[in-house]
Amino acid sequence: MKWMKLSMVVLAMGMIAFLSSQDAKAGGLEEILRSGKVRIAIPQDSPPFGSLSPSGTFDGYDVEVAKLIAKDLGVKVELVSVISKNRIPFLVTNKADLVISSMGANPKRALAINFTKAYAPFFWGVFGPKNIDVKNAADTSGYKIGATLGTLEELAFTEAAPKGVTIKRYDDQATTAAAFLSGHVDLLVTGSAIAAKLIKDNPSKMIETKFIMRQSPCHIGVRKGDTDLLNWVNVFIYSHKLNGDLDKLSVKWFGEPLPEFPQF
Repeated sequence: MKWMKLSMVVLAMGMIAFLSSQDAKAGGLEEILRSGKVRIAIPQDSPPFGSLSPSGTFDGYDVEVAKLIAKDLGVKVELVSVISKNRIPFLVTNKADLVISSMGANPKRALAINFTKAYAPFFWGVFGPKNIDVKNAADTSGYKIGATLGTLEELAFTEAAPKGVTIKRYDDQATTAAAFLSGHVDLLVTGSAIAAKLIKDNPSKMIETKFIMRQSPCHIGVRKGDTDLLNWVNVFIYSHKLNGDLDKLSVKWFGEPLPEFPQF
């Protein structure tokens, strides 16, 4: 009798372990295909990568890439709106399957999530009006700098900031840009694409690049453990670079084809 009870316990534990392993395997690519839907986090405040119109629709380079991924997967896309500081938390807590949100890769972020190959161009630096003469971080002493909380450029400028500079941090890119345009800050640390739109839309402000802090191409974020999905997205990027689709989107949104990206 004791032997039978022990056997039942062992069998039950084995079934639990088996079902747990099946649940683990069901995530990522397999779950997306099974459910017929992929949830992709995209930016709501970073044109031309992604922005939310007054009518409630999303548009931008990242949005088009997200839709192209869903098309290739043969599933519906659910666009999940994010800002810079919650991109990784949304992925880690399973609120999204992928993050396509003008995100640069660095070692700290790579501890939390995986990154695909680069899919979009990006550099970040300091921008401002022509009448302010700064050529490097040391020259910004005495000025007020606007930055978006949680972005790579905000973190990097904070590390490089000299004594006497005031950094004003805002929750999203749109608020940071508005603070700069309204004169609440003197200079803006942001990405090239966002600055390009500000320059184009506000010619009277005579905005120019003061100095480049770092080249930072964009990568798609994938949750740890979703290896099949990571591999699939890398093949997606490779394929659409070869057939010219990503070049066409880059020309449409950034005005030039994709550059050669460094590999990792």
